Amino acid sequence: MAAQVTTIRNFGERIYRRRVSAGRTQIPWTVRLASVCDFEGTVERTCVHVRRNRQMGGKMKKLINLGGAAMTVVMLNITTAGAQQRLPDEIAKGKPSDVPIATQILRWHMNDGDVNAFAFRNMDELFTIRTVPHSGAAWVLPREDHKLDFSYEFNGKTFIAEDFLERSYTNAFLVMKNGKIVTEIYRNNSDASTRFMGWSMTKSITAMLVGAAVADGYIASIDDPVVKYLPELKKGGYREVTLRQILEMRSGVDYEERYDFANPGIAASNHINALVKNVARFADAGLDIGTAAKPGEVFAYKTIDTAILGWVIERVTGGTVAAYTTEKLWEPLGAEADGFYIMDGKPGVGREFSGAGFNATLRDWARFGQMLVNEGTVDGRQVVNSDWIKTARTPVGSEAGPEGGYGFQFWTREGSEAYKALGLQGQYVYVDPDTQTVMVKLSYFPPADDTPYAETEAFFGALTNWVPK
Repeated sequence: MAAQVTTIRNFGERIYRRRVSAGRTQIPWTVRLASVCDFEGTVERTCVHVRRNRQMGGKMKKLINLGGAAMTVVMLNITTAGAQQRLPDEIAKGKPSDVPIATQILRWHMNDGDVNAFAFRNMDELFTIRTVPHSGAAWVLPREDHKLDFSYEFNGKTFIAEDFLERSYTNAFLVMKNGKIVTEIYRNNSDASTRFMGWSMTKSITAMLVGAAVADGYIASIDDPVVKYLPELKKGGYREVTLRQILEMRSGVDYEERYDFANPGIAASNHINALVKNVARFADAGLDIGTAAKPGEVFAYKTIDTAILGWVIERVTGGTVAAYTTEKLWEPLGAEADGFYIMDGKPGVGREFSGAGFNATLRDWARFGQMLVNEGTVDGRQVVNSDWIKTARTPVGSEAGPEGGYGFQFWTREGSEAYKALGLQGQYVYVDPDTQTVMVKLSYFPPADDTPYAETEAFFGALTNWVPK
């Protein structure tokens, strides 16, 4: 049987090598291959696809043991080189995509618990990206390493801090106290050069860009209606919404942040069309969106709001979101590595996914957090207006409840000055100005499991009170 080579062969090879290096001599049935693989080079390399209970172009036979350096998988109903992968029904419906089928399938499954530890740090292999280059000398973060020698309480039990990383699905972890790195840990074969997906931590970066656009005079006032800058939105639910209301997630537009792909609503459909298939631009869902509440009255978290803010940045600056991020944040921040945005389409067509698509190294996420603790300064230079940061971290409405409050694209913590940039499935830049603490946690929480979020909140409470010795 001839090998079927896909466009994502490196993705599969890395999973394979990681499993071999971990000493695992069997490939579990959740790992599915489209053909024969031999990484010694006697057969062309191909890719894996990981997912339970989903077909991929034919019923699966049991995977056989890994012998030596070669791995062979036999699949029923795939006997020729012309066999094709089959898109899940949820993707196959609607407008056809020119994104390769194998890539669409991996994007479809990138959040799954079987692969997200790997996918969340290799997004540049799954998506077209737009680079946010670093430049000049990096902002030096002094360090004074300490063990995490404290404990925390969760669900009536006491745990030692060092157990937290495994308990809470951690890829990488960094703590700063009083401007110094005291703990920096990489897991699952990640390292200092790995760029991790921030998911909705990107929203907090977009909020900083809006503040920069106000300071630069591109935006006259955040109390302006958004249609002043994007008149295309006049026919939909954004027609009477201000930029301030969008920053606060109080736009009132009818966009429920629900990702039930078996019964997709507007958010799930937008995810499929913009991010999986690249047949629509994510922010374009705002063109004819309805109204669910009066603008300014009801808090309802929705990624479309931040995507609209990114579109505003693009329009008022006359450039790309990536270019403005480079100019106003990444270069003056003293980043040590390039960041990047994933795109919702091919070059010349797609936009940066400004609602949840920025990727950076662990230490550069920490630099962002330390800049926030410093009220916008880096090595004595003002990078972001301090008043803008104070406003962004001030909750609008109640902070009661497990999620806390919400300011300008930041979550706040009840009874504390601490606040956080928070991303899907456990991405955190958590800062506490009172104790001069920055915690960056880059994770791979299982989908639809709230327990790791609650445990992380408990851990952070103990971390802020920890004094390294």
